[in-house]
Amino acid sequence: MKLTSTLIEQTLTQFEAQVIPDGHPALRQLNELYGDHTFFLDGNGLNIVEPVESAEEEVEAGQVVNLATWNDENPPALAPHEPEPTDVVVILGAVH
Repeated sequence: MKLTSTLIEQTLTQFEAQVIPDGHPALRQLNELYGDHTFFLDGNGLNIVEPVESAEEEVEAGQVVNLATWNDENPPALAPHEPEPTDVVVILGAVH
């Protein structure tokens, strides 16, 4: 899911991470591997946000999905794996 700048800001208020900005050299390769998404890096690795059903019909929510985790090498690198949904669900806003 590609997020607007407003939704990125909303996500970052609920999920401690850094967004990989448009124009970053790795973004093209990430889009080829995973599709057109907004990518986030946190202490666990590389993540995206996927839409999920919300308990409240009026609210749009997204679940953080981990795509790659940091390995123990020095320096650490990302080790890709099958997408793993996390327990983190962010409220993106009201459904229009």
